[in-house]
Amino acid sequence: MVTSVENHALTAYRLMGMVVPTGWYAMATLVEAPHDSRTRLLDAALYVIRAKGYSAARVEDICETAGLTKGSFFHHFASKEDLALAAAEHFSAFAESIFSVAPYRHLANPLDRLLGYVDFRKAILQGELPEYTCLLGTMVQETYETHPAIRKTCDRCIGAHAATLAADIQAVVDAHGLSPEWTVESLAYYTQAVIQGAFILAKAQHSAHVAAECLDHLRRYLELLFTCPERAQLPQPQPATQPA
Repeated sequence: MVTSVENHALTAYRLMGMVVPTGWYAMATLVEAPHDSRTRLLDAALYVIRAKGYSAARVEDICETAGLTKGSFFHHFASKEDLALAAAEHFSAFAESIFSVAPYRHLANPLDRLLGYVDFRKAILQGELPEYTCLLGTMVQETYETHPAIRKTCDRCIGAHAATLAADIQAVVDAHGLSPEWTVESLAYYTQAVIQGAFILAKAQHSAHVAAECLDHLRRYLELLFTCPERAQLPQPQPATQPA
């Protein structure tokens, strides 16, 4: 159990101050601002919900992880759902701040940037499962029917991240002079489907290895899609013929 917000900050997402172990990336140390009690609770929620799931995560667990009282919790949040909504926004904003300064963002070739995104995703598969899996995907799997407000927030945050990737995909399409039958938005969402599915398999097998292999396949697919588009396209379904 994480007993201080300082320790939690190092494990909640495995990104602050880390050096990514690849030849391409050297992650700059990010200086963390002092935590107020609200932020400490949000940071704690990122870890506890990813470790236990939304339903099993108790307010008491989150308070213990943050090193705060329930009185402090209810000073900031009306309910666990209220916290979950804020945690989704907190997670999304923090993740985007990391991806926006990742070294692959500075690559000149748009295809290199797109492939670099996948490489970066693979590089941060470090630590225990709650340290690298997605809060949004974890919560929406549980709450899509029972907590529509959480579902909508997770959908919006996932969509916002996909939109940033869609811009890079569009740049690759333009650079290669392609006119694909698919949309850049659909491909951006496909990448997220692979990543979220990889997290599910990592949880099932309790190992990041399978997730890394899924990302390797995603990288190969994207490379093939843009370097050999005629090979990457699936045959289009043909209309069923009517019996004579």
